[in-house]
Amino acid sequence: MNKDAPPVCTVPDTQPEELTPFIESMNRIPKSGVHNPLKNVERYLQFGEISRKAGAALSDPTIAEFFIQTIQKTVPKSHAQAAGEVKVTADFLNNFGGDNVRFLARSFGVPGDHYGQFSNGHRWPYGPVAIIAPFNFPLEIPVLQLMGALFMGNKPVLKPAEKCALVMEQFLHLLHDCGMDKNDVDLLNCQGPVAESLILNSNIRLTQFTGSSRVADMLLEKTKGKVKIEDAGFDWKILGPDVEDVDYVAWQCDQDAYACSGQKCSAESILFAHENWEKAGLFDKMKENASTRSLDDLSVAPVLTHTTKDFLGHTARLLEIPGAKLMFGGKELDNHNIPEVYGAVEPTAVFVPLKEMLKDENFEVCTTEIFAPFQVVTTFADDERSLVIEACERMSNHLTAAVVSNDVEFQTAILANTVNGTTYAGRRARTTGAPQNHWFGPAGDARGAGIGTPEAIKMVWSCHREIIMDTVVPSGWEQPKAT
Repeated sequence: MNKDAPPVCTVPDTQPEELTPFIESMNRIPKSGVHNPLKNVERYLQFGEISRKAGAALSDPTIAEFFIQTIQKTVPKSHAQAAGEVKVTADFLNNFGGDNVRFLARSFGVPGDHYGQFSNGHRWPYGPVAIIAPFNFPLEIPVLQLMGALFMGNKPVLKPAEKCALVMEQFLHLLHDCGMDKNDVDLLNCQGPVAESLILNSNIRLTQFTGSSRVADMLLEKTKGKVKIEDAGFDWKILGPDVEDVDYVAWQCDQDAYACSGQKCSAESILFAHENWEKAGLFDKMKENASTRSLDDLSVAPVLTHTTKDFLGHTARLLEIPGAKLMFGGKELDNHNIPEVYGAVEPTAVFVPLKEMLKDENFEVCTTEIFAPFQVVTTFADDERSLVIEACERMSNHLTAAVVSNDVEFQTAILANTVNGTTYAGRRARTTGAPQNHWFGPAGDARGAGIGTPEAIKMVWSCHREIIMDTVVPSGWEQPKAT
């Protein structure tokens, strides 16, 4: 990213007075959706075929490379990270080819109380819905949520992040080529307040938001709770007392904290390491791995939501805590030409003693998510496991987590007393990695949205409707006394 280079592209900046076509489009959609288990049912199969074709297209090396480079034009990711995003998206689309969209709407039946009565539970769409997508996964996150909304019979308006709207614009062209009607999705390029105006001035019945907790809370208040959120992820990793495979664990810690320059909602934000790992040299290996990252291959990259000044200020505040120390990083990148509105910082780790971290005056700053290549590190002894669990209990966000241990007793104790929605456990446990084959989303929050699996799609993009069939009046029926 070069501040002297010309813009990659221009993006429409839709204003409130230009929203009328979007409002009218949403208001034309009934509450019963574009399709549901009793209406336009052929669309389930149509979207199965669209998903199959789109998955095949994204699996084509030439088309995949086009989207990889489109991602890299808008988000500072390495080629490997962008390629991983395209592959996961293609795999997701392949998963829902054929009859699998129809299977999402599978109903169930329960016998009634008398002859002729039968109760059927259905998955019903909301109708007009909105998706507000983040910048850090400009293809994967909006595609998975968009397709889920479409599969279940909704009409979505998609508002991608302004910085990376190009990616989803191109993907919608692909969907049109795969057979999707151009009226099925509205693409709104705008800033946040304009999207809010659309949501509040149309009959949008559900908004799925992925992004900061601050914006999520504001939307929840203004829409009276009609939002499903996947918000901030201050994600913890706990290394148990059983030390093995130190090189592997050090590599995974580096990947979890610093890949995509930490700009993942699943990035490792805090590391609780049993003191045995420090004795085994883990921290030195983490420092060595971080030192190999470079702007040249984008293994370290510009930070889009924090300036260098903000980042260094947060680091300095943590270093004021008694016993805190800079483990590595904490400096601006050398020899860069990144615009001042972004951050240009080395991968950084700050050690904070566990008991100091837990003090009321320190806990908030120690558990503040910095969407950047940054993590807090601490250690614990055998008799301090309860303090680690206390720290996890006091955190506000419960997205991803990792319990790096094959000690079954330790592993079970941590898992039994924590709630993070996507938790990896075992020696290879990580915090990042959201493939298409498992649920990804927070837990412990009634507002939480999942992504990627049939369960997530049904939970976020449909509601339960019960239809009780009661058709046979018994012969010889006599009117009973009024009650």
